[in-house]
Formats: sequence, structure tokens, C-alpha cells
Amino acid sequence: MDSFEINKIIGALLGVIFVMFSVSIVSEALFHAEGLETPGYLVEVPESDQGGDQQQEAAPESVLPLLADADPSAGEGIFKRCQACHTAEQGGANKVGPNLWNIVERPVASHEGFSYSAAMQEFAQGGETVWDYENLDHFLISPKGLVPGTAMAFAGLKKIEDRADLIAYLRTLSDNPTPLPEAGSEGANEEGDAAAGDQGAATEQPAADAEQAPEAEGDATQGKDAAAEVPSDEIKPAVQAQ
Repeated sequence: MDSFEINKIIGALLGVIFVMFSVSIVSEALFHAEGLETPGYLVEVPESDQGGDQQQEAAPESVLPLLADADPSAGEGIFKRCQACHTAEQGGANKVGPNLWNIVERPVASHEGFSYSAAMQEFAQGGETVWDYENLDHFLISPKGLVPGTAMAFAGLKKIEDRADLIAYLRTLSDNPTPLPEAGSEGANEEGDAAAGDQGAATEQPAADAEQAPEAEGDATQGKDAAAEVPSDEIKPAVQAQ
């Protein structure tokens, strides 16, 4: 190939490059876009009612009023879900979780021979916290909700009847079961306060009458004294005139 052919090839390549460069300049001039002052994407959030984001889920219903009518035998069936981690008989061995004999009113994190998590030991407050009916209810709803960081991997019982039956069964795991909470104890206290108020009012009334009695006696005494002070000479003429 002679030099003339080489020059034609080089000239053709240069021509293609020139055309491409020219097209690029023209395209940029025609389709130029202004740059963003602040890079990013604008996300529009619909306005919501004031305080809507602060609404919290309603607290679960307390199991305490249901315990008197709960079914321990049904709770024993529910406890089968727990047998992989807990034993229920007296003197039973610890498994993934501690033995649950005499669990009601037992101090938290106190079962001998079981290594409790740091979160459970903190919740125990040195033995001041006990597994009363209320704490058992909250723990069965959500273990990690009551004791954040607990090692117990259990989703919880959301159905209140299941929790009542299970707690009723746990109550039977004792030689001396803990008494059930008294229903309507708050109402009984209010009635007792009202009765005490009525009794106090009744007591105040006789006291007020007793305070008035001496005054009446004093008036009668003053009348007698006034009569005694009348001279006898003034009394005799009045008798004679009759």
C-alpha cells in the first residue's frame, strides 16, 4: 500500500472524528440542562392529622378479671408449647429455661442452678420483683416487651383467654397455690370509704347535739338563779293579793 492510500485512510478517520465532535457540540447546545443546586430527590409526604404519628396501640386487656373462671386443664394443653424449654414438676431439671414449679409469686431470676440473662437479672432488681399474676400476664403477652434483651425466644400469647388458662395452670404448680386476685377490690374499697364517710357524718351529728345540750342546761340554770335573786318581801304581797 503506497503513501497515497494511507493518507486517504487517515483523512477519513479524521473526518469521522470531526463529524462526531461537531454533533456532540450541537447536541449539547440544543439539549442543555441546568444543574441542580442541591443534588437529590424531592419526596412529597402527604400531610396527616396532628398527633396521628404519636398514636400508640391500645394496651392489651388485663387477664386478672378472667383468672377466677379460667380453665387450668386447658392451660395444661397450652403449656405443651413450653415443654421444649421448661419442666413443670417439682424438682424438675432446668432446660433452656428454668423449672417452673412454684413460679407464681417466685422472685424473678431466683431459681437455683439456672444461669439467667443480664436483662432478666436487671429486671429482677435483686429479688424485689416477683412473678405475680400481672407480671406473668405481661410476660406471656410479649417476653421481650416486658424484659428487653431477654434470651427467651417466644412470640407471646395474644389471646387473653389462652393467657388466663395458662396462668391458672401455672398456679396449680405448687403445694400451696397463691390466692387469686379478688374481683372488684377497687369497688369494694370505694364502698368502704363511702361507708366510713357516712359513719363519720353520723358521729359528728351527736357530737353537735352534745355541744348544744350544755348551753340549754346553762340557760335553765340561769333562770333558776334569777328566780332565787327575787327578794322575799316582793313575793309575799303578791301571794296575799291572790
